[in-house]
Amino acid sequence: MKRKHGFNYFEAFVELSKYSLSSAEILHNILLNFDPSELSQKLKEMHDIEHSADLAKHVLMNNLVKEFLPPIEREDIISLSQEIDDVTDSVEDVLLFMSMFNIKTIRPEVLKFTELISNCCKSMYEALIEFQNFKHSKTLHDKIVEINNLEEEGDGLYYTMMHNLFATSNDPIELMTWTEILHRLEKCCDNCEDVANIIEQIVMKNS
Repeated sequence: MKRKHGFNYFEAFVELSKYSLSSAEILHNILLNFDPSELSQKLKEMHDIEHSADLAKHVLMNNLVKEFLPPIEREDIISLSQEIDDVTDSVEDVLLFMSMFNIKTIRPEVLKFTELISNCCKSMYEALIEFQNFKHSKTLHDKIVEINNLEEEGDGLYYTMMHNLFATSNDPIELMTWTEILHRLEKCCDNCEDVANIIEQIVMKNS
């Protein structure tokens, strides 16, 4: 499904997913080496990635407006690009909430979640590479299943971490802040699965 001429929407999807993967890897590294005094600067770095992703999405949309015959339905291009962008936004949101709540220490098990998000974004990126040739790909379905499995793992991790949070703390502020942060972490995996679901729907419609 690669296009020989004009704007390549499939390559654009891959580019957008690179920003998602970069943001997820940066989030994991920030929390792995967490320093509250550097959070403002790290947040700026994260926002720069999110802004670059927005610009790339605008380029895609501007081309779509002028496109006479897109390779797949316009609505599918819009939906998929938006869902990929939502992944990048949701990763940035995790760091935004940590900054907003003035988090000083990281709960150790959170690193399992950020590593899982990185893996989920990596699988999404690999799925979108395969999506460029979806009519002949032998591994796209496996990548979609992989993302679904990682999202399920995220659900389990979310439950376990929420249980541990309320089992180990009676501080209402800590409970409120970490409940919101854990919700944002889970949302990252949910958004990756949303991308996988749209890919699967597009493949079904065009097969």
